[in-house]
Amino acid sequence: MPILEIEALNLGFQSQSGLTQVVFDFSLSINRGEIHALVGESGSGKSVTAMSIVQLLDSPPLKIISGKINWQGQDLCRASEKDLRAIRGDRISVIFQEPMTSLNPLQSIEKQISEMILLHQLCSKKQAAELALHWLEKVGIRQAEKRLKALPHQLSGGERQRVMIAMALVNKPDLLIADEPTTALDVTVQAQILQLIKDLQQEMGMAVLFITHDLAVVKQIADKVSVMQSGKIVESNAKTQIFANPSHSYTQRLLAAEPSGAPHPVSSDELTLKVDQLKIWFPIKQGIFRKTVDHFKAVDGISFTLRKGETLGIVGESGSGKSTLAKAVLQLIKSTGDIVFLGQTIQGLNHATMRAHRRSMQVVFQDPYGSLSPRMSVGEIIGEGLDIHQWGDTQSREQRIVEVMAEVELDPSWRERYPNEFSGGQRQRIAIARALILRPKFIILDEPTSSLDRTIQIQIIELLRALQKKYQLSYLFISHDLNVIRALSHKVLVMQAGKVVEVGDCQQIFNQPKEKYTKALLSAALI
Repeated sequence: MPILEIEALNLGFQSQSGLTQVVFDFSLSINRGEIHALVGESGSGKSVTAMSIVQLLDSPPLKIISGKINWQGQDLCRASEKDLRAIRGDRISVIFQEPMTSLNPLQSIEKQISEMILLHQLCSKKQAAELALHWLEKVGIRQAEKRLKALPHQLSGGERQRVMIAMALVNKPDLLIADEPTTALDVTVQAQILQLIKDLQQEMGMAVLFITHDLAVVKQIADKVSVMQSGKIVESNAKTQIFANPSHSYTQRLLAAEPSGAPHPVSSDELTLKVDQLKIWFPIKQGIFRKTVDHFKAVDGISFTLRKGETLGIVGESGSGKSTLAKAVLQLIKSTGDIVFLGQTIQGLNHATMRAHRRSMQVVFQDPYGSLSPRMSVGEIIGEGLDIHQWGDTQSREQRIVEVMAEVELDPSWRERYPNEFSGGQRQRIAIARALILRPKFIILDEPTSSLDRTIQIQIIELLRALQKKYQLSYLFISHDLNVIRALSHKVLVMQAGKVVEVGDCQQIFNQPKEKYTKALLSAALI
């Protein structure tokens, strides 16, 4: 018998212009002890539907138009706020996508987990603290007793997600809603989190509604799969059936949406960038006089070269030093060692002297929304570099903006719009256009596809390949997604704890890795 049964649910958002329906006749059932994956691209309605189960979205604007959410004999659509509060966090718990924004930055881990316990269990603060420690240990937090007093920012991404899991499971719920719980995590941490959820689910016999757009994750964890497109369930079946014989064209398209192919061959031996023995050491200070007692070696003696038209993929877990290395190359943080860019040494140049080189080096960031100013139009964002470097007159700048928007497959007539009016993939195209407008020789791509759906990822990869071939661009490509690295990189550099573990030709690294750490990364990525 299903523990949760949703029947013909219709949801909409109320605004001044009226009611906009976003979920249509949604039906789904989950049995006790079952992991049911809800799959679809961003905007398909997955999270809206899941959050409506315990009404975690504001109403209005969210409106339940019709339908039933049957939870152990009770229709949650018509439940009182008092009843919902008793269920939330106790019988039904939620793990959210981004733990850093879900955890209170001003409260200790102990206080936040204890709060969940005290709300739903009759116990003392001391007992709650003991239970909080027990669950931190249970979800695999190392030195759990020391972590109790820590604030969220003092934990790694994987540790924060484990804390969210502990908070969700501390009251032993019957149903866990996991909303993209591994999207922002490295492959090794992702594998650990998935195994942890699966182990705890089996131990406790609870049901799990697992929301994701990553079919590799679905294949690893789910029992049953429902595929959602434009607010509707288009296919629902056992996992084995979905992967072996998908019946709907949209499901078939999702399964086929895997980064593939290879970058265009490098035709030049001309060096764009040469880095030799680069080090970034941060001092560790103690005592009243803040005496330096040691150093944190974020980047420790890294060397590499990058040719014209070549992509160097940099991989490694969070904290390995990937982004710190990129900042040093751009001269945004101090470092030691040699950095030669287009034949000129740029290490240690002052701001004024460095500005001349910045036209030829650009960066595209991970979060396309967070890196774009919400107060500037798309045309202003893309053309900002032209203004800073005083390139051309007003008319020629406008013409360049139109040209570069067309190059990244954006309609130039949209240049008066603002970032919030665009999808994630379109916003990343805007970020690429902003980097491209000064016709650089070198672009750092820092996790540019990690927040995007697979189908959108493939479009961005193909765009980056085409632009590289057209302009002979050199890319430093940072990612934890090894399938994307493989599709775009000529060479791969593997980092761990600030050091190079392995470097070599892309195919050699993927087909014949030499080092144990590289093999572990590839294994965790299910490659």
